[in-house]
Amino acid sequence: MTSARDDYSDGELAALALAGRQSAFRELMNRHRSPIYRLVRGAIGDPDEALDLTQDTFVAAFRALGRYDPSRSFRPWISRIAINKCRDWRRRRAVRRLIAFAVPLEVGTAVSDKSVPIDQALSDREDLRRASIAIAALPGAIREPLVLRAIEGLSQAEVAGVLGISEKAVETRVRRARARLAAMLRD
Repeated sequence: MTSARDDYSDGELAALALAGRQSAFRELMNRHRSPIYRLVRGAIGDPDEALDLTQDTFVAAFRALGRYDPSRSFRPWISRIAINKCRDWRRRRAVRRLIAFAVPLEVGTAVSDKSVPIDQALSDREDLRRASIAIAALPGAIREPLVLRAIEGLSQAEVAGVLGISEKAVETRVRRARARLAAMLRD
């Protein structure tokens, strides 16, 4: 590819990547890495896990590139893959939690409590961490539209397309998510 790779559309880059041009897929990753990371981090609340899931998202996107329709926007397509990766991660985490409860309680007494005392003054960074955790604790049905709309800045129509729901449902779910998030952060 030439140095004018910014001139290529996402669809053209996808076609070039399918033809074996690794630099084309690298450019797609460069364009969409930050928004996908923010989406994943907003969905799960853990920055380290978000890095891994972002990488998994791009690996899955590369494998599924043949199913991408170049006439459509790449961002909602890869956002959908990222959301599915987050859902898979949550399911695996729930299974691990279930198994962890099967371990004898005596084993758990040696584990230190890493929670922050409530009376400790919170810095801006702590407030952001708390908000991320609260967002991650929201039910998926309202968390995903909130993250896509408020954090990623997708339009209501794009969010509806990514999630396969109506625009009105997006509006309603975002409103409910914001109300629940406000209540969670107020407590």
